[in-house]
Amino acid sequence: MPFLCRDCDAIVQGPACTRCGSVRIVRHPELLTLAIAHIDCDAFFAAVEKRDRPELRDKPLIIGGGVRGVVSTCCYIARLSGVRSAMPMFKARQLCPQAVVLPPEMGKYAVVSREIRTMFEVLTPLVQPLSIDEAALDLSGTQTLHGAAPAIVLSRLARRIEAELGITISIGLARNRMLAKLAAERGKPRGFTVLGAEAADVLAQEKIGLLPGIGPAQVKKLEALGIITISQLAALDAGMAARLGNEASALIARARLQDDRPIRPERESKSISAETTFETDIAGREALEAALWPLCEKLGRRLHREGQAAAGIVLKLKTTDFLLRTRSQRLPAPTQLAESLFEAAQPVLAREADGTRFRLIGLGAAPLAEAALADHGDLADTLAPRRRARQEAIDRLRARFGEAAVQRGRALRPVKGKG
Repeated sequence: MPFLCRDCDAIVQGPACTRCGSVRIVRHPELLTLAIAHIDCDAFFAAVEKRDRPELRDKPLIIGGGVRGVVSTCCYIARLSGVRSAMPMFKARQLCPQAVVLPPEMGKYAVVSREIRTMFEVLTPLVQPLSIDEAALDLSGTQTLHGAAPAIVLSRLARRIEAELGITISIGLARNRMLAKLAAERGKPRGFTVLGAEAADVLAQEKIGLLPGIGPAQVKKLEALGIITISQLAALDAGMAARLGNEASALIARARLQDDRPIRPERESKSISAETTFETDIAGREALEAALWPLCEKLGRRLHREGQAAAGIVLKLKTTDFLLRTRSQRLPAPTQLAESLFEAAQPVLAREADGTRFRLIGLGAAPLAEAALADHGDLADTLAPRRRARQEAIDRLRARFGEAAVQRGRALRPVKGKG
């Protein structure tokens, strides 16, 4: 069985490296043959902040904000107190009152994410970003190029990211994407976990909620049928499977650890959105519109950055008792402009401003269209090219002098929110 030293890449025979003395050893019978990897940055936002602020290294750190916001991420020290991503901030502060809390700086994290992705693409063209801090890689056929098996190449990559960017990653290596993701999650932080032929036995008694794509509602439905573990779901007979309806075959295939999805270099975005949670509940139409405008600007920037345009908008509102309202509207023509997004969303919002108090507002672009189709104007909208030129001029000024250099009048109405 091959033993790989993660600190010097030596292939060794025991639990410690005879070359460098390291005990960071990964071993598996298929270590040198598997080629599908899932890479996840460890506590990414918090890791970047700790890198930039060494005084925070040994302190619990939460990235989030506001009394009513949620935790974007937290370091592993904070996790020892029970803090978790997506947890309400008030609860996180109760669990870890000594934590340092910082607002997220998405621009900074995006820069680091792009640097990491560039490192991935040196190894293989088959890189599929899954989020700002994780990706799937297919290193099949790259052994001749790199002069080493994928496992060794990935070990080198982890050390390079840590040395050059000051953050750590966890690696999962397997025969397919789903198993690679499950493997990456088992070894965090700084993990390197391999799942091969033994995967079914290793995962047999794990709860079904561990499987990607099986949410709380499905877990509850399956548990009501007495299906608790992955092995129970994998062993379903035709009669029991019929009780699960159309989703049965996909669920059973997942439990049997089958996954034939290829790794696609470019993931197709189905929607792009922005949202904010208010510090205090808002009911009035004017106040809601004041909160809507910065979302339109943020959404417009994201569309432009990702080379997409909005062919429709989706308005999202969450009431004080956490009931969600979503309203959609197709657009007469694709757009990237905040002004056009606002004009489309404003009447949709007006219909919902019925006195209900809301704690959150969001705006999404869906469906998406190619950026080349955006804001050309037609007989029904002859001013679109002029609006686009105006926005481009604003963008140039902001790039030179900062975001606050040019503001529209409606942006000056303050709204207390955290998004």
